[in-house]
Amino acid sequence: MKIVLLVLLSLVVSPVHAAQWLPNPLRVAQAIGAQPEVQAARARLDAARAQARARAVGPHEVTASAIVQQRNVDEAEGGRGYREYEVQVGRAFRLPGKVALDRSIGELGVLAAELRLDDARHQAARRLLDGWTAWLRADAQRRELDAQLQALRREHAALGRRVQVGDAAQKDLDLLGVDLAQAEAQHLAASSAVDVARQALTTDFPSLPLPARVPEVTVPQPLTEPAEVWARRIVERSHEIAALEADAAQADALAARSRADRFADPTIGLRLMNDRGGAEQALGVVVSVPIGGRYRSATAAAESAAAAALHGDAAALHRDIRREAERSVEAVRVRYAQWQAQRRAWDASQAASQRVHRGWQLGELPLSDWLMAERMQRQIALNETEARIAAEEARLRVLVDSHELWHDE
Repeated sequence: MKIVLLVLLSLVVSPVHAAQWLPNPLRVAQAIGAQPEVQAARARLDAARAQARARAVGPHEVTASAIVQQRNVDEAEGGRGYREYEVQVGRAFRLPGKVALDRSIGELGVLAAELRLDDARHQAARRLLDGWTAWLRADAQRRELDAQLQALRREHAALGRRVQVGDAAQKDLDLLGVDLAQAEAQHLAASSAVDVARQALTTDFPSLPLPARVPEVTVPQPLTEPAEVWARRIVERSHEIAALEADAAQADALAARSRADRFADPTIGLRLMNDRGGAEQALGVVVSVPIGGRYRSATAAAESAAAAALHGDAAALHRDIRREAERSVEAVRVRYAQWQAQRRAWDASQAASQRVHRGWQLGELPLSDWLMAERMQRQIALNETEARIAAEEARLRVLVDSHELWHDE
């Protein structure tokens, strides 16, 4: 009956209640934004925007050249000298279609950088979830072991009083003391694990304030929509896939640009000459066009092949993330069912341990029977704690991967 009530409660628990054991969303956003990987991705976005501006204006610049010379001419009546000069100003111009391609290349580069910035935030959110649930798991284990230790101490003290009045044997007290010592050792290890998990969180996310008391996961929750909906949502919202698809689209534009470059951009300029001290003057138009050859054709072919490769990479990544999404969503169902089974086992072991304990107190059963039942009950309680955290962690991972948790969109 108890497990039925817990399951019914989990079905009506709202996401707001789940937030009780999660950090403040505003603090999370600040902590994620302060991650070095996110800052690096932000700098790469600035670089992509600068590159887009450069591509928009184009690589061609005005070129100016000047020649100043002294001409000496031998003539019949004697030699003469002339000061002469030549000035030329020119600039290459992109052929029609290349400007649009360059702008498209730049815009796609910015898009890919923006998506990778979002993916850097997403990866940071996943790392935070790992660290946070590790902290919750360690403290949940410590809390359970602490309760077990206190119960054993009370039992040991009570048995000690019975030994003093001759109502129990010393060997029973010794046996119980062994279990108490083991419980103390386990409790020390669990307390150390909590400190290690907390320090790891502080190191990885120094700007995230941690509460003095570790939040407790009470009842895990199932997913609220069908599995295929969550899997599709994870794939559709994947920044990693979108970024690689943007890379592939940019590679297509680069390949088109290389094909357009087989017809080189012409350079047009003005040329002014002043010869023989001004006796001869000329003003002309200079046009030069590089003749494309096999190099430009080979470059265009290489860019086309690179674009095809990126499209293949994007398809493979889409497949891998789809498979991982389906696996993650299925893990929620499996771990939730495992927790339900562990909870039923906990209920049964609790009742069995109480019956055996009562039998020992009445002298109907030896202490060894109760110690065996108690050890089993303690292990089942730890298993239930682990299953409870694992079930909620699996659900939260789906929420993070589908951008329902700790994402702006």
